[in-house]
Amino acid sequence: MVRLFLFITATVMSIAVIPMVAQADNFQTWLADLRVEAQKRGVSDAIFDAALADAKPIKRVIELDRSQPEFTLTFDEYLEKIVSKTRAQKAKKKLIEHDEILTEISKKYGVQKRFIVTFWGVETNFGQYLGSFNVPHALATLAHDGRRSAYFRKELLNALQILQEGHIKPSNMKGSWAGAMGQSQFMPSSFLSYAVDWDGDGKRDIWGTKPDVFASTAYYLKKAGWDDQLTWGRRVLLPDSFTLDGKDAMMLADKKIRKNLQFWAAAGVRSADGSPLPKADPVARLVMPSGAEGATFLVYSNFDSILDWNRSNYYALAIGHLSDMLN
Repeated sequence: MVRLFLFITATVMSIAVIPMVAQADNFQTWLADLRVEAQKRGVSDAIFDAALADAKPIKRVIELDRSQPEFTLTFDEYLEKIVSKTRAQKAKKKLIEHDEILTEISKKYGVQKRFIVTFWGVETNFGQYLGSFNVPHALATLAHDGRRSAYFRKELLNALQILQEGHIKPSNMKGSWAGAMGQSQFMPSSFLSYAVDWDGDGKRDIWGTKPDVFASTAYYLKKAGWDDQLTWGRRVLLPDSFTLDGKDAMMLADKKIRKNLQFWAAAGVRSADGSPLPKADPVARLVMPSGAEGATFLVYSNFDSILDWNRSNYYALAIGHLSDMLN
């Protein structure tokens, strides 16, 4: 019986080990293929090895990528979580602390200082939480996994290019499980397109150099169409049984119907406190994050620039609310 038990135990263990060994071999084969592609993009073997020589699939990254939230926050719950009085107070202090450099960057790129600080606060709590994952290893895990392999393979190659250009050491390239990096939480592709070397030291350092972080955020928003003559939008009140051209408010919001502010005012839309809308003429559209029974907003083109950064209406409205607390 003992011999039979030992035989069965050994057999079970060997069966369990085979997939693990096969997976490891498969990953190493995949890395070898990636090396060839990286070389074609000018990545040296030295950089490739420094970034990925000891890489292994990270189980936690796969879990986070495949996990589904157990519940969905309402808009009010999300706003309370993101836009706290503590964060607003801290943001006000940061505005004062970095006023000189923020003023310079704001003038160059045409993005208000309060919005630059707001993004900084929402993304990483003003540089406190950058993520602890090794970015090349996390991206390699996701690229090898197969669920969104093409996207993450591209981002991994972009990350290797960043390392090749010398902006950061491989061991210091930390970020989120999905590869978002630095105090602005740029994906590698966004880094290559928008990161700025403001201090002129030859490195676009969004991890540790605040002027580079601020300038990179501002440049991103500028390229996304930001207009510093506008804010993001405002909360509004709709008249009872509001319709326009046979469409109710939810239909107008869903179809993103855009009209100038005076048109909305003539249709009976008022500011949240009941006062008339400003006598200005930007184009605006309705956003109703909680449906017909919830809060209603008129948002301007800068709201769409925020959505270029993050496609969530909740996120964009949170950015707007926090920035208003700094105005």
